[in-house]
Amino acid sequence: MANLYEPSGKQRIESIDILRGVIMLIMALDHTRDFFHIGGPTNDPTNMATTTPILFFTRWITHFCAPNFVFLSGISAYLAGTRRTKSELSGFLIKRGLWLVLVEVVLLTFAFTFNPLYNFVILQVLWVIGLSMIILGLLTRAPLWVIGAIGAVIFFGHDILDYFAVPKSGAAMVLDRMLFTAKGTVIPINQSHFIFDLYALIPWTGVMLLGYVFGQIYTKAFDPARRKKILLFAGLGALGVFLVLRAFNLYGDPEPWATQRNGVITFLSFLNINKYPPSLMYSLITIGTGLVVLALTEKIKTRVTNIFIIYGNVPFLYYIMHFYLLRILTVVLFFVQGFHTNQIVSNQNPFLFIPPGFGFNLFGVYLVWIFVIIVLYFPCRWFSKYKKTHKQWWLSYL
Repeated sequence: MANLYEPSGKQRIESIDILRGVIMLIMALDHTRDFFHIGGPTNDPTNMATTTPILFFTRWITHFCAPNFVFLSGISAYLAGTRRTKSELSGFLIKRGLWLVLVEVVLLTFAFTFNPLYNFVILQVLWVIGLSMIILGLLTRAPLWVIGAIGAVIFFGHDILDYFAVPKSGAAMVLDRMLFTAKGTVIPINQSHFIFDLYALIPWTGVMLLGYVFGQIYTKAFDPARRKKILLFAGLGALGVFLVLRAFNLYGDPEPWATQRNGVITFLSFLNINKYPPSLMYSLITIGTGLVVLALTEKIKTRVTNIFIIYGNVPFLYYIMHFYLLRILTVVLFFVQGFHTNQIVSNQNPFLFIPPGFGFNLFGVYLVWIFVIIVLYFPCRWFSKYKKTHKQWWLSYL
């Protein structure tokens, strides 16, 4: 994932690294569940008819990762601009964005599928961060209020598309889904190659643009006490708006909550907001919580936060490594569980080495997750120290 800022004198903003580190760890749980839970991605944790509370919350807690990371990427972009001219920042963001899209298509698609033929190209969070950076790079010469206004209109207004009919076929459908409504959209390239798009570009760009505007409160001249008040006010305000909108099933999410088979599942229905694309309610509860965490962790320094900071210092390296480690473990487990080479490719799953019946229950998923984050701590700690003592240009891309 993206990590743009490195303030002069190697002084980092530790509250941002703490939140980013927590995001990295929780994110790995979602991908561990995708690969190792029996049934994999087809075992939908948000299906109110079949889910259980622990399965639901295993998925739901990871909702906080992508929006807060995209938002923090916007903050980091603003801070990167404090050390560059507008022209330099624009060029850097555009190059950085193209680099992230390339990594998504080449390295992450292979990590997900383990298919060297690239029959199934997957567009996830890196591609949308990359393209959002390119858009931001093109907007950096505009006044900050213009960027904020565009971000706010997208953030608060894109759900209005829920009330309009969308194209059902052709190029218009593909464009609509890639820009606005992607939810596991499969786009055929030819008979044997497909694009699988999970992230709609425009709604996520709105999140990054607002993060960029919030970056101004993290400059060295900004009063920390005032910053804390702004973060708390904005975060609690976002959570309050979420509760009002959700309680009355008002504007902001295409999936209204409803009474279910019991009170617990009804509560889960209330929390079951839409990520693909990120609805207003989804963004309010996730980013609102993130803003509160930023406000409360600015001056906290403990052994636990130091661990989070290690992962938060090197999110891009961690993100790449955790996918490859997970996939290597799936190959090992594939053979340990007695599957054969003729089962490597499954018609029911575009990901190789994950046939029907593969995997563990949730307890096994959590054990694999803990193992992965412990193993990755050591290379992350080494690279974090390396970045602090070296100034090569290419480090800004890693």
